[in-house]
Amino acid sequence: MQSPSVSLIRANSYRREVLRHSLETLLEPLGGIAGFVKPRQKVLLKPNLLTGSRPTKECTTRPELVYVLAQMVMEAGGQPFLGDSPAFGSAKGVAIANGYQSILEDLKLPVVEFHGKRYQIVNQEFNHLLLSKEAMEADVVINLPKIKSHVQLVLTLGVKNLFGCVPGKMKAWWHLEAGKDVSRFSTMLVETAKAINPTLTIVDGIVGHQGNGPSGGEPRHLGILGASTNIFALDRTLVEVLNVSPDKVPTINASMRLGICPSLAEINFPHLHPKALQVDDWLLPDKLIPIDFRMPRLIRSTFKHLYIRFIKEPMSAYAKN
Repeated sequence: MQSPSVSLIRANSYRREVLRHSLETLLEPLGGIAGFVKPRQKVLLKPNLLTGSRPTKECTTRPELVYVLAQMVMEAGGQPFLGDSPAFGSAKGVAIANGYQSILEDLKLPVVEFHGKRYQIVNQEFNHLLLSKEAMEADVVINLPKIKSHVQLVLTLGVKNLFGCVPGKMKAWWHLEAGKDVSRFSTMLVETAKAINPTLTIVDGIVGHQGNGPSGGEPRHLGILGASTNIFALDRTLVEVLNVSPDKVPTINASMRLGICPSLAEINFPHLHPKALQVDDWLLPDKLIPIDFRMPRLIRSTFKHLYIRFIKEPMSAYAKN
């Protein structure tokens, strides 16, 4: 079995022309974008579009990264579209709140709202989990997580970002149903990542979000980009960069327990080794909070989502017109 490769480079700028060069360098040892995208293929770009409420705090994948990658996909003959299922609001509303408007207009990039469908997955325990039809049926899925600390799961990396492929408030119900057991919840996240099986994961680590993430922390310049076809190898690599024990991160712990996370020694690094990028002072959350959503919180969360999606966002759009 071929060893997984994780491409890591230093990258310090979101300027489009500089970022284009960085992405080409990053993907070159993996076969370049043409190694993943063929003409006429439908390509889902799945960024982290968590929230529109803190647009200056680096809570979401930067629009510049999506712009340059969408251009590269188009040049390879692919048909990119943007999709996510934010915690509150619509994918398009959260994208616009985070500076995506010009990208959507310049590239005529479609934004889709995810719709759930039941798919057979490997673990029978989670076969009642609805997954995004748009993600499961895309020809190519490019996962675009942001490096962030997380008050429930320690870190948000590639695997956790694919929880956005569980549509709408179904995510909150899974917090209620599975959140009392961190091990089970993390296993569900890993099984979701296996089911989505992204073609490629590119992590936005030029500026991360540390402390009380996924949205309550602060920006932190890291100066890295990472990419791999193996999402579990990439996540394992990133905790090494952040100098966090993999045992402390539930999703990585679950992937190791399931035997699908390679050891660092098994991973090929065609550019930089994670030790060369390691930071010693990345801030994790002050205190971890429970994963489970009790019923009152779930009800409040659902109403907040509906209010933002069907009242606040339409009123905001109307005001601009």
